[in-house]
Amino acid sequence: MQLLRLTAVSLILTGCLIINTVFSEDNERNPHQIALSFDDAPWGEGFMFSGPERTVRLIEKLEKAKVSQVVFFCVTEKLPYHDGHARLKKYAAAGHLIGNHSHSHNRPGDFGTASYIADIEQAHDSLKQYSTFMPWYRYPMLDEGLTIPVRDSIREALNSLGYSNGYVTVDTWDSYIDKKCRDAPKSGQRIDTVALGRIYVETLWEAIQFYDNMALDLLGYSPKHVLLLHENDLAALFIDELVGFLRQQGWEIISPAEAYSDSIGERVPDVLYSNQGRVAAIAVEQGYEGPLRHSSENAGYIDSLFQANQVLYER
Repeated sequence: MQLLRLTAVSLILTGCLIINTVFSEDNERNPHQIALSFDDAPWGEGFMFSGPERTVRLIEKLEKAKVSQVVFFCVTEKLPYHDGHARLKKYAAAGHLIGNHSHSHNRPGDFGTASYIADIEQAHDSLKQYSTFMPWYRYPMLDEGLTIPVRDSIREALNSLGYSNGYVTVDTWDSYIDKKCRDAPKSGQRIDTVALGRIYVETLWEAIQFYDNMALDLLGYSPKHVLLLHENDLAALFIDELVGFLRQQGWEIISPAEAYSDSIGERVPDVLYSNQGRVAAIAVEQGYEGPLRHSSENAGYIDSLFQANQVLYER
């Protein structure tokens, strides 16, 4: 694996990205704010780091970027592996929050409503020991169920446990970018980490702008956003670059607790569509006619970016 050249990423981004820094008076009164959330912790072996190495790097990167608090939504069946318990304790000791992402990371339709709720409870029993545990539930794949009775039964169960929905407002597909990197060695390819960092920040920024513009159209203001990321090697490599870039665009990084205090959290759309997050669900409820997901949430789009930027190359 080639040596990382991370310090060059921000320079390239500055030169290559077209930046829109014009804000309306309404946006100035409602500054752009966003919290960071990481799904599927504790993630196992990655294309660059072991699980324990990734945790150390993420904590260091967040500290370097002066981000005092994020939330890790955890899948508890992973805890016995890759030093899972020790890693969550490290996140908690650093002040980061721990949320519930189920025990086995299944959809409600995968094994029935009762078993799905039992799965949530099993994860709760494992996670409540951590000092920074929060009763927030992030649905795997953001899937709340295919029928209204299933959806409402799960919501009632969460309410009885004292949980609130750990919703997102900005959906992303960083998991597919990570998968392409994990698959690269299988085909004898190496990774240009400078180009990879550029794509990581560019696609996330595009998604943030997309969902923020949708929120402005629907709500008339920019809500306190929650960004969906994963606890993967991409985050361990580039999260400080992403944070620095967002701040350059006038965005403030806030705590998840502050983000979840936004009034959008009280708007629970009466729809079954939830897979692109809260803003898109509100759009469906209101009959919004525009696209509900950004083009970066598409394999072909990301594949073309990888090819155009020569992210992967032969050994």
